[in-house]
Amino acid sequence: MAARTSDSPSTRRAWLLGLSALAIAIAALAVGRHFDHRPHHGMTLVVIAALAIVLVVSGVVSVRHVSRAVAQHVVRRGTLSAAATVRLVINGFGVVLMLLGVFALLGVSFEHLLIGAGVTGIIIGIAAQQSLANVFAALVLLFARPFVVGDRIRIRSGVLGVLDVTVEGAGLTYITVRTDDGILKVPNSVLLAAGIGQLPDTPPDPTGGA
Repeated sequence: MAARTSDSPSTRRAWLLGLSALAIAIAALAVGRHFDHRPHHGMTLVVIAALAIVLVVSGVVSVRHVSRAVAQHVVRRGTLSAAATVRLVINGFGVVLMLLGVFALLGVSFEHLLIGAGVTGIIIGIAAQQSLANVFAALVLLFARPFVVGDRIRIRSGVLGVLDVTVEGAGLTYITVRTDDGILKVPNSVLLAAGIGQLPDTPPDPTGGA
C-alpha cells in the first residue's frame, strides 16, 4: 500500500513545529495577561516587551508551519493552486489573531479594538464584496469538489448559458476553462451558482467517426 502524503515526515514536522510554536504563543499571552493590572514600570515593561517579541516570533512560526501542513493535506485532494488558496487564507487569519494577541498583551482595549476592526471590516467588505465572494466561493468549490483540474464539465448558468469546457486551472478568484473558442476565466462565484455536470473525457466526434 502506498504511503499517505499526510504521513510524510515533512508534514509531521510541520504540524509538530506549528503546534509547538502555537503553545509557546498561548503561554506568552497567558503570562503577559498576568501583568495587566500591575503598574507598567521598570521590569514589568521589560517583561511585557519580551513576551510580545516571543508572541510575534512564535506566532509567525506557528502560522507558517500550520498553513504548510494543511496545504500539503489539501494537495492530496485538490491542486497546487487550491492548496495555495487555503494557505493564503490561513496565513491571513493567523496574522490577524497574532496581532490581536499582541494588542491584548500591550493592554490595548479589546472593546476599542473590536469596534475599530468592525468599522474597518464593513468598509473593506463593501469595497471588496465581489472579490471576497470569489474567495469564499473558491473555498466551497475546493471542499465540495464538483470537479478537479483536467475534468470535462458542462456548465449551466444564467450568466454564461450552457458551456462544455475542460477545466485548466483553479485560482483564488477565477476558474480557468478551455472552450471551443479558447481560454475563458470564470469567476468562482458565478461557477458556484451554476449547475455543473461531468462529461466524458473525450468529446464526441462531430463527424460521426467518418
